[in-house]
Amino acid sequence: MEIRPLRADARQNRTRLLDAARDVFVELGSRAPLDEVARRAGTGIGTLYRHFPDRQALQRAVVLDALQRTVDEARAALDQERDPFRALVRYMHTVLDIRIAAVIPALFNDVDLEEEQLRRVRYEGSAVLDDLVAAAHRAGTLRKDVTSADIGLLTVRLSRPLPGTFLREQNDELAHRHLDLLVEGLRPRSGRPVAISGPAMSMRDLQRLSVTDREAAPSTARKARGRSNK
Repeated sequence: MEIRPLRADARQNRTRLLDAARDVFVELGSRAPLDEVARRAGTGIGTLYRHFPDRQALQRAVVLDALQRTVDEARAALDQERDPFRALVRYMHTVLDIRIAAVIPALFNDVDLEEEQLRRVRYEGSAVLDDLVAAAHRAGTLRKDVTSADIGLLTVRLSRPLPGTFLREQNDELAHRHLDLLVEGLRPRSGRPVAISGPAMSMRDLQRLSVTDREAAPSTARKARGRSNK
């Protein structure tokens, strides 16, 4: 059966719903009311359910959208920037705007990241990030001991909403400011560089860890429930 493309207004509604759902899940958690998603998107709850039949479908769509946008932006940075380090920094700032490094942790236990389409896009993203880092290494503008996983984890740490009463705009502005501060530590320095402590992980290491954490999560939850019943 042929799938008809969405009308322009339907596409706009879908995009607004995905953006709103991403923010709601990051800020309020994976069980946040779907009415709040519809309200922030400026649509009715019926419009939400026409696009996404249930919470699980919406959560999966949010993660897939964030992953695909990240891949597209990484490729654009690699293609359009002459300076590989500038391309890498542009990618990191864009990741903060897309909030992928915040939404995936928020939905980690609700979305199967090993499902075929999500897994494929995740690996595409990892490959493009590897290309960005390798290009900056070859240009001599990125410290040789900085890995793709370092870049990924830095964006995760900066993407988490700050505790307290920070407004969304303040949180976002501070994340970009702190990224600018951290970027200076990524550049190589003449003379003897300051050693970096801790393990130098690769993107493959992170992918293996995410699978291990997901497999361990159900047993951890069962133990917690067992303790609470005693």
